[in-house]
Amino acid sequence: MPHFIAAIFSMFLFIPSIAQQNNTPAFPAQDLSIHWEAVQNDYQNRPFSLNAITVTNNSSVEFPGTGWKMYFNSARLIVPAAASGNARIDLMNGDLFSLTPAAGFPALKPGASVRIEYVAEEPVVNITDGPEGFYIVWDANPDKGFPTGPFTIQTFKPSYKGLITPAIIYDQNKLIRDIPMDKLTKIFPTPVSYQETGGHFNLVSALRLNSDERFNKEKDELVSMLETVLGKKIVIGTSGDTLSLGYKEGLPAEGYELEVKSNSIDIRASGSAGMFYGIQSLKTLFPPAVWAKSQTSVRIPAVLVKDEPRFGYRAFMLDVGRNFQPKKEVLKLLDVMALYKLNVFHFHLTDDEGWRLEIPSIPELTSVGALRGHTLDSKHFLPPSHGSGPDTNNTTGSGFYNRADFIEILRYADARHIMVLPEIETPGHARAAIKSMNARYERLMKEGKKEEAERYLLYDPNDQSKYSTSQSWNDNIIDPALPSTYNFIETVINDIVAIYKEAGVPLKSIHFGGDEVPEHVWEKSPAYLTLKASHPEIQNTSDLWYYFYGRVNKLVKARGLYLSGWEEMGLRRTKLDGNYMYVPNPDFEPEHLQTEVWNNTLGGGNEDLAYKLANGGYSVVLTCVTHLYFDMAHYKSFEEPGYYWGAFTDIDKPFSFIPFDYFKNSNVDRDGLPLNKNIFIGKQRLTDYGKSNIAGLQSALWGENIKTTERLEYMILPSMLGFAERAWAKDPDWATIADTNINKLLYADAWSFFLNSVGKRELPMLDYYRGGYNYRIPKPGLVFENGRYAANLQFPGMVIRYTTDGKDPDSKSREYKDPVSATGNGIKFRAFDTRGRGGAIAEINQGNPL
Repeated sequence: MPHFIAAIFSMFLFIPSIAQQNNTPAFPAQDLSIHWEAVQNDYQNRPFSLNAITVTNNSSVEFPGTGWKMYFNSARLIVPAAASGNARIDLMNGDLFSLTPAAGFPALKPGASVRIEYVAEEPVVNITDGPEGFYIVWDANPDKGFPTGPFTIQTFKPSYKGLITPAIIYDQNKLIRDIPMDKLTKIFPTPVSYQETGGHFNLVSALRLNSDERFNKEKDELVSMLETVLGKKIVIGTSGDTLSLGYKEGLPAEGYELEVKSNSIDIRASGSAGMFYGIQSLKTLFPPAVWAKSQTSVRIPAVLVKDEPRFGYRAFMLDVGRNFQPKKEVLKLLDVMALYKLNVFHFHLTDDEGWRLEIPSIPELTSVGALRGHTLDSKHFLPPSHGSGPDTNNTTGSGFYNRADFIEILRYADARHIMVLPEIETPGHARAAIKSMNARYERLMKEGKKEEAERYLLYDPNDQSKYSTSQSWNDNIIDPALPSTYNFIETVINDIVAIYKEAGVPLKSIHFGGDEVPEHVWEKSPAYLTLKASHPEIQNTSDLWYYFYGRVNKLVKARGLYLSGWEEMGLRRTKLDGNYMYVPNPDFEPEHLQTEVWNNTLGGGNEDLAYKLANGGYSVVLTCVTHLYFDMAHYKSFEEPGYYWGAFTDIDKPFSFIPFDYFKNSNVDRDGLPLNKNIFIGKQRLTDYGKSNIAGLQSALWGENIKTTERLEYMILPSMLGFAERAWAKDPDWATIADTNINKLLYADAWSFFLNSVGKRELPMLDYYRGGYNYRIPKPGLVFENGRYAANLQFPGMVIRYTTDGKDPDSKSREYKDPVSATGNGIKFRAFDTRGRGGAIAEINQGNPL
């Protein structure tokens, strides 16, 4: 394995003449390289870690030992006094830290380095635990940040149980059978009924095309797809083989029938959504190779398919508040969602770190709230987060969708039968909105417009409450006691409604957040104390919660919408034996609110929260962190990116998810270790009534670590296929049979068929479909036995290549077919997709897999 994992950061912004004008030292910050090393876990017998930052001067001039501060982001809290004694590290807000040189900090001559050791308040497991986004601010020019140069990470081997090595991967993969292609179901997700009837339909550009006028839009999509595959215009004639899109009364709204014979293809549905899904099934029925280049003809197996989804709500949530994603990538995401029959795009548009949707009535939301750069007061833009650096032109930290962009996204989704659910985070996770409204207030006050300035204020300037959120923000919670809060929310609702209307796309619901509001918020708010005096139902700050969502619900209902939110929206806080707990709020149950429940963290005490809400009458969308959070690392290994506070989530987690009894297949804890199932004793099971309230499933990708489109696709694919299978396909036998032994055998068989389908059919298709997706290619399993190196892979059908000279394997390296006899170190194995793109490397060091 390479000694370093390199990540190159921005290298800009040194212009000597400007630096001299600003009295800034004439030192090019981009010539400082930063190296992070995790030194030791369990530091001083505590669950802390000792880390080191090494700063190296690569310039031809001396870097001074004083007159500057260095800023960076870290997801881990840091003890202020550096363990090395040569610096102090202070939390500014959120994940932004400053590093100040202590007295005696050395000036660095060209080529010299200094090591700063510090203690983080959690152990290091993977690269996500490290710092990022370093930049220098000179004391003489405190409003300007200068990015440093290359940033590298030293490989670390945490000494923890549950670490996944190539040898462990090899043992897991040994259970996967290689199933011949002709034995696989050739439509994905798995249809309710699938039968291969023998023979083939030979698709060419000349054919008869019959379509019920109800399906004109779907016909146009089909023709466009066929022309892409065949590389020429479809010639529609009156003779020859037939492709028909027909209406059939009585089929479910999203159901369809697909029949392929030697001389005809018939897709039947009762509605446009069902017809659209029939066409998607036809796409996956094509041989995967047809997507690589234009074909003169396509040989399609004869089948008889009857199909409909298990759940009517099949959602994916994308967070663009933390890190922005370009419109082009959002459209590409909608394409793959549509291919696998997902029908709700939950668009998390706002958070502490960014407001990403233009609201024409309140332009400051994007002129201030959509920008990140070096600032300590957030008066003109937001501070750096998640490594976005000091420059407001960073396209990951800064960015938004203007009205035209959003309308294009809405129409694109609607054409693919995907409902876009916009989320506006309130009352927590709202720092971008709060600071934007502060900037508006300051501007209008200078213009002497006091009443207008106060119209949209989201905090009471005299509120002295002290709090800190899970993400270490201390000023990100909207004050529900302020009347101006509801002016703001009403205006945002009205503008969103207007945008959907202009797009010609139906709006059914707006999601107003509701998660992670900390203790002690609002306690010293004058607005809260005033409201409490006139509202006897408000006895404490917890009651503000019900007051807030009661008013928001009325605003939403007045526009013919229903209110969606995270689970906290539907909960009431109470006590049992002196300890706080949450129960379904009976006051909101008649309001038909939709709650999306993420918190089933194993061992956290809320494992049954989703079932409590469903049993209590709430409409519930299961968004369980244990199985459906795709920003979680795939498994416990230093080089695997992603958080892991809730679980490790590889493709097996969504595939094995049992919606109506997820206790049953929860086998490992959040650390990847065997789960003590005693935690489920006394927990609520889902009743038959509760089952009727499970609206569907949702997978989610939070954006803290998603800085590129490549990383986005790496984290969601192919895990999304496991999710699509559970959301669409019928309840599998292995999920319902009580006999544990039979259950395990059935699951092992289903798991093998699924992985073979993914590896041999779906991934080769995704290599080229819509320009190709950069899905995660798994690391090979690897063992050294009897003097030979044996490798295997999670997805049968993918190619493994290897080298014996220490070089990284590439697409031209030798293909692995049988165990390799070789001596010495430097034996490396790597899997490749059909384009020659390689995944992570598994290697051998003195006979031990790394």
